[in-house]
Amino acid sequence: MRLTLCAVGKLGATTENALVKDYLSRAGQTGRGLGISPVELIEVEAKKAKNLTSPQLKAAEAEAIRDAIDGGILITCDERGELLTSRKIAERLETFKDRSERRVTFVIGGADGLDPGLRQQAAFSLAFGPQTWPHALVRVMLAEQMYRATTILAGLPYHRD
Repeated sequence: MRLTLCAVGKLGATTENALVKDYLSRAGQTGRGLGISPVELIEVEAKKAKNLTSPQLKAAEAEAIRDAIDGGILITCDERGELLTSRKIAERLETFKDRSERRVTFVIGGADGLDPGLRQQAAFSLAFGPQTWPHALVRVMLAEQMYRATTILAGLPYHRD
């Protein structure tokens, strides 16, 4: 199974981007023994609001996301999503792996959020709490949770209940 983190926008040479790449690398290394391929990061270009309404902007970004991710299971990050423990995230990934899903993609939308149609396509939506978080930090938190999930599934001592 391949895990992918797809996000709207590019972080460039930032501390947050270095952390994201580090956690995704760790997840790929830990997941190898579990049948999980190296984790892929896809950055979709943020659409500019040139005469576009917010719904049109979200729809354009959703289309770019769909084009970039090549099918598979979709998990969106959204404030209206489920508040899951790290262990529950790992359990859901294990279910997808056991079903022989070829790809599971976590998606972080742009500044205006995600298109409702894309959210409806998702197996589930994941929330990081009721607060508003900068996209760069959400990427770091999601990448860390992807790593944590692989360590839970591998039975490694990184996660403590």
